[in-house]
Amino acid sequence: MQKKILIVEDEESLLKLESILLTTKGYLVQGAATGLAALEAVAKEVPDLILLDVMLPELDGFEVCERIKKNPETRHVPIIFLTAKKTPEDLARSEEVGADQYITKPFKSAMVMAAIERLLSRN
Repeated sequence: MQKKILIVEDEESLLKLESILLTTKGYLVQGAATGLAALEAVAKEVPDLILLDVMLPELDGFEVCERIKKNPETRHVPIIFLTAKKTPEDLARSEEVGADQYITKPFKSAMVMAAIERLLSRN
């Protein structure tokens, strides 16, 4: 059974790149370009894992993560932040809202894949 990953990224080129990478690794990929679109996608069909940018239109990634982790039906979904935000405050905020991992851009795809595989193997 293919694992489904939701990528929440407002930068189209990055969204395409991440989608291609994950599709070639055998994952089913869905993309969302805004925080609200991400919440709508999760409400329709709960993914196995979410790659989430922090800086998004409408709702930021922290708010999206917090809402997903507060919902009993989705709180088990692993969330990996992929973001350019590198301050200790951002990292602390990601822990507050329940993110499973925080990876800063630019990132190595091998590192992201290792994190995805580790988190999916827990489910």
